[in-house]
Amino acid sequence: MAEVKEIGSTKMFEGFNKRYSHMSASLSCEMKFHVYLPPAAASGKVPVIYYLSGLTCTDENFITKSCAQRMAAELGIALIAPDTSPRGHGVEGEADSYDFGVGAGFYVNATVDKWKNWRMYEYVTEELPSVLGSFDMLDLSKSSIMGHSMGGHGALTIGLKNAGKYKSISAFSPICNPMDCPWGLKALSGYLGDDKESWKEYDACELLKGYSGPKLPLLVDQGTADNFLVEQLKPENLQAACTAAEYPATIRMQEGYDHSYFFISTFIADHIKFHADALSK
Repeated sequence: MAEVKEIGSTKMFEGFNKRYSHMSASLSCEMKFHVYLPPAAASGKVPVIYYLSGLTCTDENFITKSCAQRMAAELGIALIAPDTSPRGHGVEGEADSYDFGVGAGFYVNATVDKWKNWRMYEYVTEELPSVLGSFDMLDLSKSSIMGHSMGGHGALTIGLKNAGKYKSISAFSPICNPMDCPWGLKALSGYLGDDKESWKEYDACELLKGYSGPKLPLLVDQGTADNFLVEQLKPENLQAACTAAEYPATIRMQEGYDHSYFFISTFIADHIKFHADALSK
């Protein structure tokens, strides 16, 4: 396994934000990720919550803007924040738009050869946990997953497809039905090609059809003043899919809130508590 290097450390709520880099075998480039270690990690193992960020983000956005560390410190939970795509490959067109390529990995394993290094699904579900296995203070047997926007889509699909790895799932403003919105259609066709059957593996609403796996606790918060609500996010599609699958989910519409980290920071404590409850069982 490639060496993991600590490249940053800041104290916060008596714990530490730690930033690391390593060479990724999945993505064939150097990747960076953040870990917030709560004070409890100094004396024993702590459970973890993975947080997947949205379009244009890096591993830093959640750590610097959400203030999730306050509740994570109180409840003794580590926060894991990976980057959103491979970087540095210089693929033609990778930086032409904000919603595809660099900063927009969409948490899929690309099958179109040009984008062969865009394997964020594999990175999040396999390689990153393997890397974190060397962190003695983390109890990876107690893991939950959450995310925002594109990362909310990632949390939903990864959680549903790997229910045995996680205790709970939550999302802020997720792209609920990527096969039915412009962001999703661009990403799925670009990374996976024309085979729409393969797209269904990365669409929460499709995954819920005939779902027979463990029904993990699921919490979604969506702001009613979100500029992307109608065209891109479509929480009503997720609600309908959960109802049809008899999958218990709490989907909350939060009046007047937008798509930003102001929204996330307002409700992040609820999400950390939600996951803490599941992780304690």
